[in-house]
Amino acid sequence: MVGAGVLGLPYAMSQLGWGVGVTVMVLAWVITLYTLWQMVQMHEMVAGKRFDRYHELGQEAFGEKLGLWIVVPQQLLVEVGVNIVYMVTGGKSLEKIYQTCCPNCHPLKTSYFILMFGSLHFFLSFCPNFNSITFISFLAAVMSLSYSTIGWGASLHKGISPEVDYSPRASTSTGRVFGSLSALGDIAFAFAGHNVVLEIQATMPSTPEKPSKKPMWKGVVIAYIVVAMCYFPVAFVGYRVFGNSVEDNILISLQKPAWLIIMANAFVVIHVIGSYQVFAMGVFDMIESYLVKQRNFNPTKTLRVIVRTGYVALTMFLAISFPFFGGLLGFFGGFAFAPTTYFLPCIIWLILCKPKRFGLSWFINWICIILGVLLMILAPIGALRQIILQAKGYKFFS
Repeated sequence: MVGAGVLGLPYAMSQLGWGVGVTVMVLAWVITLYTLWQMVQMHEMVAGKRFDRYHELGQEAFGEKLGLWIVVPQQLLVEVGVNIVYMVTGGKSLEKIYQTCCPNCHPLKTSYFILMFGSLHFFLSFCPNFNSITFISFLAAVMSLSYSTIGWGASLHKGISPEVDYSPRASTSTGRVFGSLSALGDIAFAFAGHNVVLEIQATMPSTPEKPSKKPMWKGVVIAYIVVAMCYFPVAFVGYRVFGNSVEDNILISLQKPAWLIIMANAFVVIHVIGSYQVFAMGVFDMIESYLVKQRNFNPTKTLRVIVRTGYVALTMFLAISFPFFGGLLGFFGGFAFAPTTYFLPCIIWLILCKPKRFGLSWFINWICIILGVLLMILAPIGALRQIILQAKGYKFFS
């Protein structure tokens, strides 16, 4: 659950301010926990059947063909978007390590560091399934908790500077509006577990006496406690210490002590290595299943090599071309994560579970749907403006 999006939360707070920022953070945590609970409950809601993929749940709700067209493009966009952002994150963290270890060394292009990070995935992408990356995933979880703690702990140790300013980052009302919209996408991006939750639950044994939803829900609750322990201190302490001068990656704002900054960025690299594979696994499964079942390709090692190597190369190329961490967070957070995380589970719940009209469950789901649709429309607008402004002085492959 805990992704590199946590690093952008102080920046999002600086765009929104204390009141709105805290409210949006708490709302995002509550809504996504609720929609995740819905997905866990719906995994085996039809007797004798398990919805092991997000699109299978969509097909049950919307029909065989329409369900695929509604769910699969959104799910692919999320997973590809996360992988692009994680390529940028891993590369920039390696660059920060290099700069901190050797401040007087000749500077290297960010592109080189993204290439270094991406090259590792040409090998890791051949892990066969989720169970095969259990250790990598566990290590990534430990790393995320570690660098999040360093992020807010080092900020707290630094203390609040006398010149800290909590006024809006932008000097114009237009800038403040677009910045706030982009910040909503940053926060939305941080909650990313929904797109693989059914695939993870599918790996659990299930019987009528001991359905998989019970241990899965325990896991979700533990995950969300960890999420709260990571997200809220990083967001609030980071903004409290740096104010509106905080970078879009909190670890970039921290400069001392050097050894701790190096350690934190090393933890980020290890974490996004594992997280990249978790999200890429779903893409590999979709592409390979489509080629074998729909296009009658033979399920050979050659096919797997071409698909997985090509995918890693594509995400690495896009990351090198557009290495804008903050802008990408906001864009993908709003455009891709809002549907699959905030309101699509609610729509499916209304269709399949049919809660009483105008009852509490009905109202809660419609509120989530309305907020999610607004997020999907508004957040990418602010993020695109941020990317355009950042790209003005940027040279490709620099």
